[in-house]
Amino acid sequence: MLEPLRQGLPPLDPAAVSNAASCALPPRFEAVGEARRFTRRTLDGWDAGDRFDDVCLVVSELVTNALRHALPTDTPRHGEHNGPVRLHLMRWTERLVCAVRDPSHDSPVARATDDFSAESGRGLFLVDSFSDSWGWHPLAGTLDGKVVWALFRLPASCEGMGRAYG
Repeated sequence: MLEPLRQGLPPLDPAAVSNAASCALPPRFEAVGEARRFTRRTLDGWDAGDRFDDVCLVVSELVTNALRHALPTDTPRHGEHNGPVRLHLMRWTERLVCAVRDPSHDSPVARATDDFSAESGRGLFLVDSFSDSWGWHPLAGTLDGKVVWALFRLPASCEGMGRAYG
């Protein structure tokens, strides 16, 4: 899952992850709030809360996009708590990655829009604006679907070793 994160940065060694946490999200739009609360608890536990505003906005957009565009139309939007969307947070000493896994094989599409008063269509523009880099890749092996990720650089002093949630 981490191979595409290299994009011009020193390689990420999966074994060097300081912390990792993930949570399954139900297939309903209230899951966006759950993802924000999970992100807050996790970043606070990792002493990385100073990046919360940017990370939370990106997590909200990635989860919203997964729920809106990546779920089959016959997916029930009520009930089930462990749905097909999963949020992963991974932290290295100076980097944080937010990744949202969903069951779709379709690539995320950034819509070119000049209408900033529109109620939708700016999600990936915001992800691009608030993260240091982002991308996506299809899953392989026994996992089906794709992962859309965003990378954030953390200040060098952000080295607290909190506990993982999930």
